[in-house]
Amino acid sequence: MPEQPPYLRIADELRRRIAEHVWEPGDRLPSRAQIGQEYGVGENVVRRAQELLISQGVLEGRAGSGTYVAEPRQRVRVVRSSTREHPDGSPFRADMEALGKQGDWESRTDAKIPAPAEIAARLGIAEGDLCVRTAYEFLADSRPVQLSTSWEPYDLTAGTLVVLPEGGPHAGAGVVNRMAAIGVTVSHAVEQPEPRQATAEEASLLGIQKAALVTHIRRTYYSDQGRPVETADIVVPAAHCEIVYEIPINR
Repeated sequence: MPEQPPYLRIADELRRRIAEHVWEPGDRLPSRAQIGQEYGVGENVVRRAQELLISQGVLEGRAGSGTYVAEPRQRVRVVRSSTREHPDGSPFRADMEALGKQGDWESRTDAKIPAPAEIAARLGIAEGDLCVRTAYEFLADSRPVQLSTSWEPYDLTAGTLVVLPEGGPHAGAGVVNRMAAIGVTVSHAVEQPEPRQATAEEASLLGIQKAALVTHIRRTYYSDQGRPVETADIVVPAAHCEIVYEIPINR
């Protein structure tokens, strides 16, 4: 078995000390030089270990002050399930209400945006074809907990009452219900989750450390004719949220 990288070993040691209450939430850690000397590693190894624990929400860095044990916080549960589409409400708001939080979102829509190559491939259209793009910030008690950027083919909804996802009589109804309003039946969705580090912009919007761990979900809705009707990039911070998938069982 390959030997564990030194920074992971140091991260485990720091995590153990916190678990054993050697350091309590709010305590300032010794300097990187002190930790490095104690464990016989360089300061860069300690830095990588601390950055990993910061990205996981175990530690927090304070500019000009040092590294501290983070205060424990309740992770928000984000449920992914095809059964959670509601004709008269938002699954996100329902999830937040179950946690005793107020769920809401802010959005910005731009119409007639040329599709980048990756988005065009996911929607089955030509690169440069026009789309409606909507950027979302989902909030729990006014705190950002999830980002999403949605793309819909403009020719699918142009001239209808649902062309703007957050405008008109069907504002905020969700993809499935909005498409149903124009006679398009959404039959299924495909999601591809993968971990990665947050970009600088994502970190700023979510209030997390730059390069913190996030789960990036690529989701695409399909009609019963097999046409992609919407695709989205959903970004969830790992330290603040846990993702749970509900799988319906057909009997």
